[in-house]
Amino acid sequence: MKIQEPTYYRSKITDWPEGERPREKLMQLGPEVLTDSELVAILLRTGSREQTAVDLAKTVLRYSGGLKPLAELPYQQLYRLKGVGPVKAVTLIAAFELARRLASYPGQEKLKITEPEVVFRKYGPILGHLNREVFLILILNSANILLRDVRISEGILNASLVHPREVFRPAILESAASIILVHNHPSGETSPSPHDRSLTNRLVEVGKLLDIPVLDHVIIGRDSYFSFQEQGLIEIE
Repeated sequence: MKIQEPTYYRSKITDWPEGERPREKLMQLGPEVLTDSELVAILLRTGSREQTAVDLAKTVLRYSGGLKPLAELPYQQLYRLKGVGPVKAVTLIAAFELARRLASYPGQEKLKITEPEVVFRKYGPILGHLNREVFLILILNSANILLRDVRISEGILNASLVHPREVFRPAILESAASIILVHNHPSGETSPSPHDRSLTNRLVEVGKLLDIPVLDHVIIGRDSYFSFQEQGLIEIE
C-alpha cells in the first residue's frame, strides 16, 4: 500500500494540522504510517528558509534516487546538498549505519555459520554499500560458532595488505578451529578476480599447514554474494 504524502508543504510544519505533522503522526499512529520523506524529515529536524523539513527530505530523496541510494551516500557528498550541511548529514549517516548494524545482528546470541547465506545475511548490510574494499576474517570454533570477526585491511586488496601472518595471527590467538574469509567488491560485481583466486589459494594452503582450515571465501556485492566453497573452489577436507 502506497502511503499518500501530505499536501501542506508550502506552509510551516507548525501550521499543519497536528495529525499531519511527522513527529505527532509518529507518536499517535506509529512509524509505519509515515512516508519515507516524513521519516527523513524527522531526522533532519528543520528545513531551510525556502522549504520545510519535509520539502528538504523530498529534495534529498529525489537527488539520491530513493531511500536505499540515500543510505549509501558518503558524508562528503551529502553535507554539500543545499539545506543539509554537516549536522544533518551526520545525523542521517548515523541513522543509516545503525539500521545496517541492526540488520546484521543474528537472531540468536551465538551465530552458527553453516552456509555462505548466513555470512551474507550478517555482513551484506555492513559491507555491501561501501565504496572501498574491506577484508575480514571470521574466526570459528569447532562447532562453527562465530567467535569474532577481525578486519584485516581496508582499501585496495593486495598481497602486501592481506598477508598470511596478518590473517592467521588473530586466529591462532583465539585458538580458532577454522576461519572464513570475507571481502566486498565496491563495484557490486561478485565474480572473483584472478587476484582473489590466487590470494584464496595461498591462504588455504597456509591454513592447511597451521591446521586452521579456510572453510570459505565469501565475496559480497550490493545484493548478492559469491562463495568459493559453493562453487567448488575450496575443498573442505
